[in-house]
Parts: sequence; structure tokens; C-alpha cells
Amino acid sequence: MDPRNYSALHVFILLVFSDHPQLEMILSGVVTFFYVITLVGNTAIIFATLLDPHLHTPMYFFLRNLSFLDLCYTTSIVPQMLVNLWGPDKTISSVGCVVQLYVYMWLGSIECLLLAVMSYDRFTAICKPLHYFIIMNPRLCIKMIVMVWSISLANSVVLCTLTVSLPRCEHNLLDHFLCELPAMVKIACVDTTAVEMSVFALGIVIVLTPLILILISYAYIAKTVLNMKSRASQKKAMNTCGSHLTVVAMFYGTIIYLYLQPGKRASKDQGKFLTLFYTIITPSLNPLIYTLRNRDMKDALRKLMRFYHRLQK
Repeated sequence: MDPRNYSALHVFILLVFSDHPQLEMILSGVVTFFYVITLVGNTAIIFATLLDPHLHTPMYFFLRNLSFLDLCYTTSIVPQMLVNLWGPDKTISSVGCVVQLYVYMWLGSIECLLLAVMSYDRFTAICKPLHYFIIMNPRLCIKMIVMVWSISLANSVVLCTLTVSLPRCEHNLLDHFLCELPAMVKIACVDTTAVEMSVFALGIVIVLTPLILILISYAYIAKTVLNMKSRASQKKAMNTCGSHLTVVAMFYGTIIYLYLQPGKRASKDQGKFLTLFYTIITPSLNPLIYTLRNRDMKDALRKLMRFYHRLQK
């Protein structure tokens, strides 16, 4: 594929890992594998928590939202990525690229805030157990979800509009496997300092602020757990919180590295692999993380399997 053939077209060329063609073949199989796991695992969690009345609690309401989010997140990226990995044509239309950029940023921001909301839910359940269902009532839970999606949409609109409005001077080579903000900023032919500072400032709000709230919540949780006299209660609290903390560590670790630094450093191969990790691999691991140490989820999944087998008969 000669990039010059596309210079006059309304397309972007995603370089993916074109300088490592053998790696692309391996990656196509790896991405397909993890995408299937993501689809099956997160769909199972959604149906299991819906069908089991015992799981109609705030904790599983937020977990169900996280699973739905992961399904949307990976689906906004993987199909186009597989098309580019499988064939010599690595283009994406300008409209498709802009749509992917907005959706990708929107869903990524949602996950940052949703993980903070889930930590508040765990804080309330462990530190204020007698008032848990009064505080985390259905109305508040829905309000929190609406707020998370709305704030994230506003963040996406601001950042992506700033990025898309940058003049590119016919530069259409994106050194990435998706239309991602740092890669889009890199091809601008003007000084991008103002945009990078805006990304950094909103990154503080969308990434670091929720992370600080999560750490504060878990500081209180740790104090409460250490004061528990029952070993069984301590173990149960550690199991539910341990799963959430694992997801937080994987997601926030890569996000902070990629977005709280100058955009021109985020499109190297290292940045691509980190993006690949938190956009494709992490969503496939979430169902395993939340079910392996959760007896209620295991029981719900068994019920779902029995229900599925009955339908088959």
C-alpha cells in the first residue's frame, strides 16, 4: 500500500504495526481471541445479574453498567482494527475516524468515572452497612450513572472538537491502530501546545480526580476492615474490594501513562501496546476478575447456564 495514493482522499491511514507485518498476523489472532472472551464474559455478567433477583443490588447494577460499557468500548475499536490487520488496506474514512475518536474518548471517560462511583458504593457498603440501602437507593444509583455518562460526553465533545479542528495540511497518516487523540494531535501542522494543555487539564479532572476519590474511599475501607473482629467479614470485604482494585490498577495505570503526558510521546510502539492492553485485554479480564472470587456471581452464572440448557432442550 502506497500512502501517497490516498493523500487526496477523505480518509485516514492507520499504520497499525505495518512495519512489523508478522506481528500483525499474530495480533489479529490475539485480538480476535480476547474480543470473543469480552463479548461472552460481559454478556454473561449482564444476563446473570439481571436474571438472579439476589443480584438486584447497587453493586451489581454498577457492575452490569461496567460490562455494558466494556462491550461498547471494545466494539467501537476491534472490528475496524481487525479489518486493518487482516488486509493491505489500512484506511478509515474521515467521518468514521471522527466518530471513533468521539466515541472512544466518551466511553473511556465513562470508565474512569464509573470506577470511582463503584468505589463509593463499596465504601458505603463496608463503612456504613446499616445505612447502605438507604443511601444507595435506586434513584441515586440512576442519577449517578446519568451524571457519569453526561460529564464524560461533555469531556469528549470538548477535547475531540479541539483536536478535530486542528489543521492537518493534508497529513493523514496516523501512527496507531485507532483514531486516538494523541495520534490525531501529532499530525497537526500547527503548534498544539494549547490543545495539549487542555487535554492535560481535563485529564486531571477526568482521570486524577476520580483516582484520588478512589484512594480516599479505600483508605476508609482499609481502616474499617482492619477494625472488623470477624475474619469472615474481613475476607468478604477484601474479596469484593480486591476485584475492584485490580481493575482500577490495570485501567488507571495505562491511562495515566498515555494521557497525562505530551501528545507527541504517546504514539510510539510502547503507547500502542499499552492502548491495546487497556482497550482490548482489560475488558476481557474484567468478567474473570469479578467472578473468580465472588460466590454470588458464580452461583448466578450457574443458574444462567442451567437456564440456557433448558432453552436448548
